[in-house]
Amino acid sequence: MLFGIAAYALWGAFPLYFPLLEPASPFEILAHRIVWSLVTLGVVVVLLRRTSGVRALVTDRRTLAILASAAVVICFNWGGYIWGVNNGYVVEASLGYFINPLVTVGFGVALLGEKLRPLQWAALALAVVAVVVLTIDYGRLPFIALLLAFSFGCYGLLKKQANAGALESLTVETGVVAPFAAAYLLWLAATGASSFTSEGTGHVLLMLSAGLATVVPLVCFGAAATRVPLVTIGLLQYLAPVLQFLLGVLYFHEDMPPTRWIGFGLVWLALVLLTAEALRHRHRQLRDAAEACAL
Repeated sequence: MLFGIAAYALWGAFPLYFPLLEPASPFEILAHRIVWSLVTLGVVVVLLRRTSGVRALVTDRRTLAILASAAVVICFNWGGYIWGVNNGYVVEASLGYFINPLVTVGFGVALLGEKLRPLQWAALALAVVAVVVLTIDYGRLPFIALLLAFSFGCYGLLKKQANAGALESLTVETGVVAPFAAAYLLWLAATGASSFTSEGTGHVLLMLSAGLATVVPLVCFGAAATRVPLVTIGLLQYLAPVLQFLLGVLYFHEDMPPTRWIGFGLVWLALVLLTAEALRHRHRQLRDAAEACAL
């Protein structure tokens, strides 16, 4: 449980971290995050003796193609989040991760042919209404929230298809995009547009820490996922967007007019319905299994 709380608390604190990397642009921060994540993951993979698992993924063409697609999708997610946080859209970024479970359910219906129960349909309907309300409030689609929700939903779908270990698969994903990120950083340095060495030692160390900021929560999450029930992990996932939302409102003092509160309230109500239905369905499954064993 503590590992799970640590993972989601660290993800929830990201709005405090990425502004520290300025004046680097969001794209430069993204490129550094990819490169140093690969370095950190490489060290962890060697220390944990997972190199054989990484090699197995690389030699499997189907899995490698899926993970390459996942790498592109997660770059959009990471880049969109960094841009949003560093441009004053912390609350909207938190909205993306609030609605992500609802998007995942929608993908299950649209792409996997899954059947929804009535409360799940009600939750999806509320989510659609919430997006309409927030669009009216913002005067535009909440594009950052939608980008984060749909990109992470696609990422989860691809990871499900790949069916590979979290550490090994992320290592392969970052390995796919790292050459492009490194080339971009070299181009920035050659044109004098890089901030990496121009802002002092502290800035260099903060950039290097992007790898740890990516890997440490992942390792904590992996430790939790193997030790606590999936239902508990499902509930803990709301900790990160709650922390991000609170930071956006209380620390960064972003505007929350009444209409925006209504939109967020509809999203939260949809999540309550979705969670209650998941817990009820899980309880029913356990009861049926117990009755079958008794018979």
